[in-house]
Amino acid sequence: MKGTWSSGQVQPAPARRDNGGDRVTATDTIGATQGDVSEQTAWVPPTWEEIVEQHSARVYRLAYRLTGNPHDAEDLTHDVFIRVFRSLHSYRPGTFEGWLHRITTNVFLDKMRRKQRIRFDALSDESAARLPSRELGPESAYDATHFDDDVQRALDSLSPEFRAAVVLCDIEGLSYEEIAATLGIKLGTVRSRIHRGRAQLREALAHRDPSLGRPATDADRTPTPTKRRLPVLGRAVPGHQ
Repeated sequence: MKGTWSSGQVQPAPARRDNGGDRVTATDTIGATQGDVSEQTAWVPPTWEEIVEQHSARVYRLAYRLTGNPHDAEDLTHDVFIRVFRSLHSYRPGTFEGWLHRITTNVFLDKMRRKQRIRFDALSDESAARLPSRELGPESAYDATHFDDDVQRALDSLSPEFRAAVVLCDIEGLSYEEIAATLGIKLGTVRSRIHRGRAQLREALAHRDPSLGRPATDADRTPTPTKRRLPVLGRAVPGHQ
């Protein structure tokens, strides 16, 4: 049963029970190496409640940044946690958050590719209903999650591959190497996608640049989270090349 991820309420799956002894869950091993874990008791997969409680907000936030609206973000979050539980047997103790980044991004790209394959169909009423909504859920209400309409439209205009690379780099703060591992692509491809994605964002948002001779608006003067994090106007982002 799908839960309301934006409100943090979900329908839990049956919990896995500990058979006794020390328990090493995925959240215990964040940042730990394989060697560190091997010296402890055998790793036990976390329960549904543990994963949802500790990671649902992070997954929903990334899903919202990738999809641009709460409806698709909830759908994506639901699909991600289905994939997580189907894939727990293949997880190797390490950075659980990085594993979630990879699953979330890959599920998003898979969904976008499926949509592109059926794009020959005429736009339906459902498509129009999924346009970005102004009524956001609780997790969408804080600055780190959503952007103003102008920037969100620019992000939505990018191809899914470019959007994922830019979001992971300039919003989530992953390094090029981490993005390459997350997306399963070469480092050079990561650099190319980020470079081209940023260029397209600058072009789409050029009208917001006061240096072009247009009088600055109140939106230009107001330091929004997006303007601090995205190099959309040709400004460098601290910590990124």
